[in-house]
Amino acid sequence: MKQYVIIGNGVAAAGCIEGIRSVDKSGRIAVVSEENRPVYCRPLISYYLEKKTDLERMNYRGAGFYSEMGCDVYYGKKAVRIDNDAKRVFLDDGTALPYSSVCVATGSAPFVPPFEGLETVEKKFSFMTADDMLALEKAVTKDSRVLIVGAGLIGLKCAEGLRGRAAGITVCDLADRVLSSILDAECAATVQQHLEANGIRFLLGDTAVRFEKNTAVMKSGQSVDFDVLVLAVGVRANTSLVKDIGGEVNRGILVNGRMETSVPAVYAAGDCTEGEDISCGAKRVLALLPNAYMQGHAAGVNMGGGEETFDKAIPMNAIGFFGLHIMTAGSYDGEMYEEKADGRRKRLFTRDGRLVGFILIGDTERAGIYTSLIREKTPLDSVDFEMLKKEATSLAFSPEIRRRKFGGVV
Repeated sequence: MKQYVIIGNGVAAAGCIEGIRSVDKSGRIAVVSEENRPVYCRPLISYYLEKKTDLERMNYRGAGFYSEMGCDVYYGKKAVRIDNDAKRVFLDDGTALPYSSVCVATGSAPFVPPFEGLETVEKKFSFMTADDMLALEKAVTKDSRVLIVGAGLIGLKCAEGLRGRAAGITVCDLADRVLSSILDAECAATVQQHLEANGIRFLLGDTAVRFEKNTAVMKSGQSVDFDVLVLAVGVRANTSLVKDIGGEVNRGILVNGRMETSVPAVYAAGDCTEGEDISCGAKRVLALLPNAYMQGHAAGVNMGGGEETFDKAIPMNAIGFFGLHIMTAGSYDGEMYEEKADGRRKRLFTRDGRLVGFILIGDTERAGIYTSLIREKTPLDSVDFEMLKKEATSLAFSPEIRRRKFGGVV
């Protein structure tokens, strides 16, 4: 009987469990979970703060998931070492878990710069996990002034979640715009204006360099007083378990299309990995929930003796702030087609006869059609791209393609 160990208990781990069970119904699966809770959707933590969901509805799978899949879950435990010669994973309590193959699905951790005086701040938080969310909820009151360092996805979702719970929210970032990793200045300005209209204050091109208890001294020299501090500067992939056994690691753990690392019998999936972005042909960390599940599933199938390849990874973000929906995908290196009106934007990027990326602000309906064009590397001369520029519709595809892709719709 095969023995599997999955290190991590996020969406990639759930995919890995289901991938294993699709080909091996009887092998032993051990799951190592640092958090004391079952797999949940981390993007929902801001919606919990908004009271739009609760802990039960945040769960990614049903209550009987682990028992139905025949898993032993080691809650509140951390894997500290892999011994690939002895085929053992060692936990922080001394437990040794034997394996035939192991999947490292350790995700990422907050990156906290070495701010001077940070230790003097009593109420400081990250915003990555459900535990972070619950601690922040407990600390914030109606009178709290909240300072969020970081105007990326995590920082802005935290700001949205806290609006209505706090007296004021200020977001600072050394970048000159919000969402600088996925939006250019013009698109970012559209989003920033919407956030400001909903009560979020920004200090951009400026950031905290020193803390004196409840005061942040900014790079510009100004001071910002606060009651609660949220650090959302960025994240780093958790790669040490593979790096320590000689596995190839860059910004993330390097994997191939089968989710194999450079170490035999060791696989990796999810936010801790670095794979090929097919929209630009470069190796990148693509920390996205759909990719994490598909990577985990492919790893599980291959660990179980089956055959599955995940080779359609692209950067993709689907987010919303106070009713404004935004979706981005792929690469922006190409010829741009643009439509804009009433705060809505559509940008489609093409290169070498294919769609390679898009930015949609305000109207993201049926954006999956654009995503499919990128993932499948569909030649644009095989579709009515002029129609697709105006509307993401299946009618732009030939009857044969519609039958194949859309279940017989002609």
